Amino acid sequence: MVLKSNEAIDDLQIADLKIIQNTKGFKFGTDAVILSDFAKSIRSKETLDLCTGSGIIPLLLYAKTNTDHLCGIEIQEDIADMAKRSVELNGLGDKIEIYCGDLKNSISIYGKRRFDLITCNPPYMKAGSAILNETDSKIISRHEVKCTLEDIIKISSSLLTLTGHLAMVHKPSRLCDIIFLMRGCGIEPKRIRFIHNHAADAPMLVLVDGLFGGKSDVKILPPLILRNDDGSDSEEYKKIHFPM
Repeated sequence: MVLKSNEAIDDLQIADLKIIQNTKGFKFGTDAVILSDFAKSIRSKETLDLCTGSGIIPLLLYAKTNTDHLCGIEIQEDIADMAKRSVELNGLGDKIEIYCGDLKNSISIYGKRRFDLITCNPPYMKAGSAILNETDSKIISRHEVKCTLEDIIKISSSLLTLTGHLAMVHKPSRLCDIIFLMRGCGIEPKRIRFIHNHAADAPMLVLVDGLFGGKSDVKILPPLILRNDDGSDSEEYKKIHFPM
């Protein structure tokens, strides 16, 4: 396998897995690592990661769960190709499938009621919040250019099995939108956890786990604090980020 221009192989520090990333492009961050840990306890025979990017979440879920089959869908051809090559690099072609396409076409691609778990680390910036170049990969990864939060939740409600889960990471400012849209699509929020950089800081991220066809009963989990007062990684974050 030959790396393309500006690509490098990074060690994920779990299960000997590696990932290819563009050194000048959008790289996976803490949010993807935390989401994979949040979702690992959800039992699933088949999992789909929407907006999969480099394929980081399917790779981490492979290492952390006993899921039979993991899929990822990514609309940007060059990034989807990079994710496919990361799967090949790790010899996981029989476990992880990366598809290049628009998630709004996911029902025709995968069929209804297929997945026990859907994960998504979506673009955070709301549609129409700025004038954007729709061909810039960093902008597509960060802004709702190619899909919206509503698109993600509506599509998920058709792809999930009965009692299937949608696990997301997003900005706390969008939490009301997430709950409103989930409930409107028959997905009941069951777990919510706020992520703080330091204990005294306002939350920087929020994790939401919704159950399709679930009853009203949400648990607010203890916050995840990433850093100690001295700036070092907290013990819990170290266990998430460096599990082995």
